[in-house]
Amino acid sequence: MKTITLIFLLTFLISAQNITPDERGFLVKVGDPVPDFEMIYIDGSSDKISDYLGSPVLLQFTASWCSVCRQETPHIEKEIWKRFKAKGFTVIGIDRDEPLEVVKQFVEDMQSTYPMALDPGAEIFGLFADKKSGVTRNILIDSDGKIVFLTRLFEEEEFNSLIKQIEQLVKSP
Repeated sequence: MKTITLIFLLTFLISAQNITPDERGFLVKVGDPVPDFEMIYIDGSSDKISDYLGSPVLLQFTASWCSVCRQETPHIEKEIWKRFKAKGFTVIGIDRDEPLEVVKQFVEDMQSTYPMALDPGAEIFGLFADKKSGVTRNILIDSDGKIVFLTRLFEEEEFNSLIKQIEQLVKSP
């Protein structure tokens, strides 16, 4: 009986690690709990995503070489971060696999003021999306740690829907 249980457990663990990405490359879906991970910010500080439980968070996966990210970042800064941060909303940029100095220059070039974390080896990105897929994506997490909205690329209609979701989250008690 122990052998059968062990075989079942190993089969389950192997299949759980081989999650098939959806058509946009996501490994997670709306309704999933956010996986916990540690972030190291460009200022050297660190925390875990679980430290943010109790308030909604937007994770923005980005990179300096990504033209779509460069297009999106000023909109996130102005239309999301500056608009909602006083209401307890957090935006965290996560730069995919670039050196610290490159990321610092990117933040300066984009004039973004929200926290920016490093993602060496795209390990954090890989918790949410297939590492072979494109970087531009946002993960909206509610105060309970559930994923409530996913975006891919920067499309006006989807971005406006993201803002509507954020409005609902910051209105909730």
